[in-house]
Amino acid sequence: MSVIHSRAGLASAPARQAVLPARAGIGLKSQYYRDIVEGQPDVGFFEIHAENYMVDGGPFHHYLGLIRENYPLSIHGVGLSIGAEQALDVAHLDRLAALIERYQPESFSEHLAWSSHGEWFLNDLLPLPYDQTSLVRVCEHIDQVQTRLKRPMLLENPATYVEFASSTLNEAQFIHEVVRRTGCGLLLDLNNAYISCTNHNRDLGAYLAALPLDAVGEVHLAGFAEDRDSVGDRLLIDTHGTPVDNAVWALYRDTLDALGPLPTLLERDNDIPPFEALLAEAAQAERLIHQCCRMRIEVTP
Repeated sequence: MSVIHSRAGLASAPARQAVLPARAGIGLKSQYYRDIVEGQPDVGFFEIHAENYMVDGGPFHHYLGLIRENYPLSIHGVGLSIGAEQALDVAHLDRLAALIERYQPESFSEHLAWSSHGEWFLNDLLPLPYDQTSLVRVCEHIDQVQTRLKRPMLLENPATYVEFASSTLNEAQFIHEVVRRTGCGLLLDLNNAYISCTNHNRDLGAYLAALPLDAVGEVHLAGFAEDRDSVGDRLLIDTHGTPVDNAVWALYRDTLDALGPLPTLLERDNDIPPFEALLAEAAQAERLIHQCCRMRIEVTP
């Protein structure tokens, strides 16, 4: 049985058209530059981490410039620290704005998380309490980002391992309200949704149904590691170091059935495999997208 409800009947943000093509994309790694430039693979789009390109020149920009000539581009930030208590780093935001101006990507996204405190930057994406104070602060930060970049952004649902007892909203309610107030879109990371709902014993279907699904502009798929917590319960860790799990593939099929074709990124940030391995995962996502398109055509009166 599907855990995703149809858009019909959902009280969600106004529908918006995704700018990225409704195809499968791949996270761009330097190991793949030559494969892409020389082979010109049939890939829907590529996505980069913004912070890897916040320099003026060098080989990363050389190859990205060549790749951008032939492929749509998504830029994904990991360092804005949108959920932090402190103000956004204006210098970092300026560097991001310069990067976006340079490459004019079809999409920009960031995480619902924080990673900075004072002068310290933590190499992690940490959770925040879902309360009114956090809600106001996150919305202010997103408004500042969208104003500076002169474009809407997508906000990614996080993978979490702890929750705050002080939260007065659940995560889906919080995200829904952020999207409503700021007009940003949603980057629906299905791997994160599966991880968080497993770790916190949430109802996955209820969680997804409460999100602003009409605001989804991109989907992320990735792999996870599995462990056990101190009481022996299943604990999933968002490593981006393994192939997409079968449970996440099934969730992705349900999502396409409910929402229609969507831009879909295959992420791999650890234990980087040969390019052909990610091409195979992207091809699997493309098959599911095409199957979704065919089914929608067949049921059209």
